[in-house]
Amino acid sequence: MFNKYDIIVVGAGHAGCEAAAAAANMGSKVLLATMNMGTIGQMSCNPAIGGVAKGQIVREVDALGGYTGRVTDKTMVQFRMLNRSKGPAMWSPRAQSDRFRFAEEWRLVLEKNKNVDFWQEMVSQILVNGDRVVGIKTALGVEIYSRSVVLTNGTFLNGLIHVGEKNFGGGRSGEKASKGITEQLEGLGFVSGRMKTGTPPRVDGRSLNYKNMENQPGDNNHGFFSFLSKKKLKKQLSCHITYTNSSTHECLEGGFDRSPMFNGRIKSVGPRYCPSIEDKITRFRDKERHQIFVEPEGWNTVEVYVNGFSTSLPEEIQLKALRTIKGFERVKMFRPGYAIEYDYFPPTQLKPTLETKPIQNLFFAGQINGTTGYEEAACQGLIAGINSHNKINEKESFVLGRSDAYIGVLIDDLINKGTDEPYRMFTSRAEHRILLRQDNADLRLTELGYKIGLASEKRMVQVEKKKEGIKQITEEIKKIKIKPKDINTFLKLKDSSPIKESKSIIDLIKRPNIHLKDLKLFTGKINKKPEESEQVEINTKYESYIEKEMETVDKMKRLENSVIPENYDYRKIKSLSAEALEKLSAIRPKSIGQASRISGVSPSDVSILMVHMKK
Repeated sequence: MFNKYDIIVVGAGHAGCEAAAAAANMGSKVLLATMNMGTIGQMSCNPAIGGVAKGQIVREVDALGGYTGRVTDKTMVQFRMLNRSKGPAMWSPRAQSDRFRFAEEWRLVLEKNKNVDFWQEMVSQILVNGDRVVGIKTALGVEIYSRSVVLTNGTFLNGLIHVGEKNFGGGRSGEKASKGITEQLEGLGFVSGRMKTGTPPRVDGRSLNYKNMENQPGDNNHGFFSFLSKKKLKKQLSCHITYTNSSTHECLEGGFDRSPMFNGRIKSVGPRYCPSIEDKITRFRDKERHQIFVEPEGWNTVEVYVNGFSTSLPEEIQLKALRTIKGFERVKMFRPGYAIEYDYFPPTQLKPTLETKPIQNLFFAGQINGTTGYEEAACQGLIAGINSHNKINEKESFVLGRSDAYIGVLIDDLINKGTDEPYRMFTSRAEHRILLRQDNADLRLTELGYKIGLASEKRMVQVEKKKEGIKQITEEIKKIKIKPKDINTFLKLKDSSPIKESKSIIDLIKRPNIHLKDLKLFTGKINKKPEESEQVEINTKYESYIEKEMETVDKMKRLENSVIPENYDYRKIKSLSAEALEKLSAIRPKSIGQASRISGVSPSDVSILMVHMKK
């Protein structure tokens, strides 16, 4: 079976699965190498997909032709649309998944693809010829050749697990660490670093008293991640909410002298926005309690994930502290929480395609680039898979801009600013978020996915029909007018000013409290698909904001089109600041626009650069 492959993907987590699927669906012969075929697509941390900004990423992956959204829809136990009380740019889908079904479904997706082969073994080296990768070497000494390699090693590179005063090598609980790759890459000129993440204990749901917790059900008329999904859940599992208290905090603090976070054993940086419980009670001493989300692991298991209680304290202190929490008084613990340190490679060593600068045809995706989260990993895997296929077939690179997608924002941030702490996506990172909503991901991206041969024709036809439906509704509501006598009573109930003359529906839905579905009651003429009506309403209400954003995007695109020669010698520009000279020489931006986003390059440096590029 070891004839030369087009692409070898190392690691079968969320990044690896998307990379393998994308490259294979575009026509490449792919080998997916993993240390354990039983953990393909495993949810190593919480059993959930999506959330603020993360949900937008999953819908973008789906719109391009990726699988995370479809796998989630088939295996979810609960769905909620977060931030409905805010503007549509903040609406974010989130689903609780059946952890076991999720991994099973991912494996089935990959096994059904005839272009994907599998190999279970640790990869200890990449094979390099000059400045080009040519394959991999396994721990058993098996050499497998390919035209491109995508590394998606997750937390396995020299992974070190901490529980209290104990530590041991491992990529995650019960699995060994990966050795050899970091040292080899450093020898090839790469710079590496260390990061930390953590996970909470898993507990026995039969030992919990849910009556003493707040119930958190799913949405009644739930949505989906994939634009192709239609089949609704007949029932959903509830999550629950409870809180820590002063007794919990006192108990936890009693173990701080044995905590690797505080005794110096852990030296690397953890995720700022998902801190451990030890970190929370230390940094936020003014808070009397912290929220705990009690999340079921699946339909047919009693295992429960204690979201918000990530910890690396000794296991007996974890259990003692848990039992001080309301509803957890008699809790039984399946396995303790732990912290894990692992190697990563600062992503400023990557091109916008996620290909590495030092070694051609070698791509990095996921936590190896310093990110955290399934969704961030999945979108990087997708882009790396697409570009590894395009590179070996001498096709144009596939790069999304900051105004195209959250995926574009994430990769642009990584390659230009780097990261020295686990990078997590937020809506606030996207300056064009009014354009990058979860509801319009298909309208933004499916055509791009279709052109590169990833999104199916079925998707493209569906998007064209949706565009036509939106156009028809917009034209209709411009023509349909409602008389004052028919609508003013309703407007009064909505605290909206009465009208003195007939108004078109499109004028009325520009008002904050008035929705298109309300006005259907007065006309009975509009009967279109909900997602099309939603697009029309959003576009109408936020028309002026969207127009301003588009103007800003057009200005930025002019900077993006101002190309900098690949091997330009920045030392020629004597007036550049020392920091700008260093950063520009290291990152080698493709355009003035990219240069303007590099940390340390000031507006005056950009102006100087523009003058020299015109010359």
